[in-house]
Amino acid sequence: MSRTEIPGSDVLGPQALAAARRCGVEVDAVTGEAAHRSPVNGASLGGVRWSSPAEVDTAVTRAHEAFLAWRRTPAPARGAVVKRFGELLTQHKADLGELISLEVGKITSEALGEVQEMIDICDFAVGLSRQLYGRTTVSERPGHRLMETWHPLGVVGVISAFNFPAAVWSWNTAIALVCGDAVIWKPSEQAPLTAWSCAALLDRALVEHGAPPAVSQVVVGGPEIGEELVDHSGVALVSATGSTRMGRTVGPRVANRFGRSLLELDGNNAAIVAPSADLDLTLRGVVFAAAGTAGQRCTTMRRVIAHRSIAGQLTERLAAAYARLPIGNPMAEGTLVGPLVHGAAYEAMTKAISRAESEGGRVVAGGERVLAEAAEQAFYVQPTILTMPDQTEVVRSETFAPLLYVMTYDEFDEAIALNNAVPQGLSSSVFTSDQAEAELFVSAEGSDCGIVNVNIGTSGAEIGGAFGGEKETGGGRESGSDAWRAYMRRATNTINYSGELPLAQGVDFSV
Repeated sequence: MSRTEIPGSDVLGPQALAAARRCGVEVDAVTGEAAHRSPVNGASLGGVRWSSPAEVDTAVTRAHEAFLAWRRTPAPARGAVVKRFGELLTQHKADLGELISLEVGKITSEALGEVQEMIDICDFAVGLSRQLYGRTTVSERPGHRLMETWHPLGVVGVISAFNFPAAVWSWNTAIALVCGDAVIWKPSEQAPLTAWSCAALLDRALVEHGAPPAVSQVVVGGPEIGEELVDHSGVALVSATGSTRMGRTVGPRVANRFGRSLLELDGNNAAIVAPSADLDLTLRGVVFAAAGTAGQRCTTMRRVIAHRSIAGQLTERLAAAYARLPIGNPMAEGTLVGPLVHGAAYEAMTKAISRAESEGGRVVAGGERVLAEAAEQAFYVQPTILTMPDQTEVVRSETFAPLLYVMTYDEFDEAIALNNAVPQGLSSSVFTSDQAEAELFVSAEGSDCGIVNVNIGTSGAEIGGAFGGEKETGGGRESGSDAWRAYMRRATNTINYSGELPLAQGVDFSV
């Protein structure tokens, strides 16, 4: 297992600030006393200024005023702003990718891929700005027409997590803007420079097109800032990405004030590997989905359910591949596994491994911390494979780290039942050359997840499809398809052009 050199403690702070300045951030204005460290080496990136809870109310007031003007702007003109934002993202792709690596530890290709995802959703949203379709329906009354129209919703609050510090905001923001909404973003505390840099580029696009600047705002801070957004009656929709535990708080609090919530929560994603599977293809799909982003994606593969006849061979090949994974500096060429985001993530991983072993599991690859001597305050770990006798309690829980549990099955129906027998329902996949198995897996009798794949892993969704999951994953949908409807309000209209007033259902109310 190769390891790449960790940069010194005095290098990354100036590097991050320089990238933020190139994106248009006024660094002096965002400098403060809140600690801000890089998971790459544990060193400070410089203190940052956090917003106060009172600033959230001010932001909502400004956002609502901007919304009143923005909703009158034709949707294609709103799309032109998003188009320009996409162009600026393209120009500053390297800067944003660098910030993402520095602040959350993603390897360079994944960090650049995240920015590309932002560019792609801008392209999607620009097209959508000319396709916010309603529908016309026949009426039972002569001389009447029924139609359905969609209108801007209001202020959208976006609460994003560290693992996709920019892309998830862009999914929400690009769509919300073309729908005519204003957006207030509470980013992860781990990635404020990434957030301010993205916002600076969008601000530039807004100014160039004469749009109200307050349709996009950022409020940086701890959980209390998110709570203000969640509870504020002026926020029509709260889109929150995080843990199921967080969602149990956010959902009821927003519902209590009759607001809307869009929740993207835990994933506990499985791949079924059938006897007919192409094991070379399976190996590549599983390793990326399980070890990519150091296991810190909501779509990370956490379970392999392999047919008993090939489970041993597959496990051996996975263990050999894991032994070759280069671990270390995420910005170094060739690195495939960067750091965990902080020490708490490492503690959660070690506890999960111990618990799995107490429940009959056996570590067959990885499981150790590495590079501690080079960066004491950074947490690099070997991606870990454990074989499990069955789907125990630890397997049913999500651990946000590169832990992969391997189990076996005999009959395909049993494998589907194991896939579904967890509280989460985000992503799933099957590796098979049997068409009947593939069709069954994607049918109503198959996987109960929001994302159901055949012969690819559980990670790497494209922006054209709606992203989200079922059960304790929250039920929300973001990004493509008809996810735009969450950011608008629907009206059913009846147009009477008959000159008469017949009532529906034959009711007679003559006076």
